[in-house]
Order: sequence, then structure tokens, then C-alpha cells
Amino acid sequence: MSALFRFLAVFLLLSTTVIVGISWAPDRPVDELTDRWAPPPSTFIEIDGMQVHLRDEGPRNELTPLVLIHGTSASLHTWDGWTEGLVDGRRVVRFDLPAFGLTGPAPDNDYTAYRYANFVFKVMDRLGIDQALLAGNSLGGHIALEAAMITSERVAGLVLVDAAGYPFEPESMPLGFRIAQIPAFAPLMNRLLPRSMIVSSVESVYGDPSLVTPALVDRYYELTLREGNRAALVERFGQMAVREDVRERAKALNIPTLLIWGDLDRLIPPHVGEDMHTDIPASELVRFANLGHVPHEEAPEATLAAVKAFIERRDL
Repeated sequence: MSALFRFLAVFLLLSTTVIVGISWAPDRPVDELTDRWAPPPSTFIEIDGMQVHLRDEGPRNELTPLVLIHGTSASLHTWDGWTEGLVDGRRVVRFDLPAFGLTGPAPDNDYTAYRYANFVFKVMDRLGIDQALLAGNSLGGHIALEAAMITSERVAGLVLVDAAGYPFEPESMPLGFRIAQIPAFAPLMNRLLPRSMIVSSVESVYGDPSLVTPALVDRYYELTLREGNRAALVERFGQMAVREDVRERAKALNIPTLLIWGDLDRLIPPHVGEDMHTDIPASELVRFANLGHVPHEEAPEATLAAVKAFIERRDL
């Protein structure tokens, strides 16, 4: 029996060593990531002690630029498809939010929706933008909504894509998000990152997982490894665990609003979009039957067509 125990102990040790070896992924300095993920037209601007990764494209004489705000664990690259279809006639601004992408963690570790909304205004100020059309996905939608509720005069219109902000119960949550919400796992999370976990997490937010390519996984995986991002994600989930119910504030908005939702979104289910449509007076809702939580990334041409029609209809 003792021989069997020794065998099992050795087997467990070897298995653990192999798993750790495969999953070992310490933080990477931002300088190691910029060549691949910040080629032109990327720039970096200093805001609140952070070097913010930003792209500002399209005609500068555009009076009402479109500002694109990504979601949790994403980056400005999630808007590549929309940007490509817009920049010939529209100024488009996008950036990596604090805690994500190449921008990395905020020095003050404040990741509340209010703080993020004011960060967006600071970016606009630096770029000389008085008023913008704000578009955001998931967390980015929450930030855009919060910004409009803080200072509606600076927001010409809203495009909320599978947006957070309202209370909801996820039907399914990416594995990485679940782990980030368990404080006991934080020390391991900052040193280990199985690529398979990123694959699973990204596939879970797509309506059609077959569209998740190795190149797409590379982007999510490498930018998650940016120094400080994983620790910041844990901090952000802790700060946003208690969600304010913003429904009454949203009902007071008088801003043209387009709601886009994927019917296969299991993270923020489509009924949340219906609730927002009910509450926000000047809103329209467009649902896509075969798309998931990131419809702008999964089907950029189809979703952008809805945005362009909305902009033309509302003269934005």
C-alpha cells in the first residue's frame, strides 16, 4: 500500500509540475507588447499618471466624433471592424481603458463606473472634443450610460451594445471572470494563465464559437498578460460587485439612444436590452438572432449598418 501511495504522490507532483509549466505566464512589461499591439496609428497620451493607448482616426473637421469604449478584458482592437467602416467620413476615437489593454492599471486603483465616465471626458478634453457620440460594449456601455447621466450636454447620442449597468443575472460567465471574482485565487491568477482558459472565455461570449481564431485568442491572451492587468481585474470586480440600480436615472435621459443586442448573449441576457429600451425615452432596440455578447466584433458589418442607419435617421 505504501508503494501505491508513493506512486500516487509522485504522479500528482509530476502532473502538477506539467500543468504549472504549461500555464506559467508571469506579467509582461508593456514595452514587450507595443510593437505588435500598438503600431500606427496608435499613440499614447498621459492622463492621470497613465500612458493611455489611443487611436484617433478620420477627418478632424468632424464636429461630433464617435468615441468607442470597449468592455471588460477587451481593448481598442475590438472595434477594428467598425472603425474600418467609419473612418472615411467620421472621426473615430478609441482607447484602452484603465486596467485593460496597453494602458494598464490606474495608479489610484479606482475602477468605479463614475471614475471611468470621467476618464472618458478627460480623453475628450485632451483631444479638444466638446461633444461626442458615445458607443460602448458591456462595461463600456455602462460607462457611456454613466457619462450621459453625469453630463448629458457632452453626449450627442448613445450606442449601447449588450451594455452593463442594469441589474442582471448571467446565464453563463467566462471562466476567467469567475476566477477573477474569487480573492483566494488572486496570487495564482497573477502567475498562471492557461491559454485554454482564454479560448473558453472568448468562445463563451461569441454566438458562433467557430469564429474565434488563434489570432483573436492571441490578442486577448497577450493583452491580459500586460503588467498589472490581472491584479487590476480582480480589484475592478471587487469594486463593482455591488451594482447601483441606475434605472431611475436612465429614465430621465433625453438623448438619442441605439441599443444593439445579441440574442445569444448569455452574459447579459437580451431582456436587459428590453428593459433599457422601456426606460430610456428616445431609444431604439435592434436585436441580432445569431450573435452573442460582442456582436460588434463578431459581425462588424451587420451591426455597423444598424449604427449608420441610426446616425442618419437621428441626424447625428
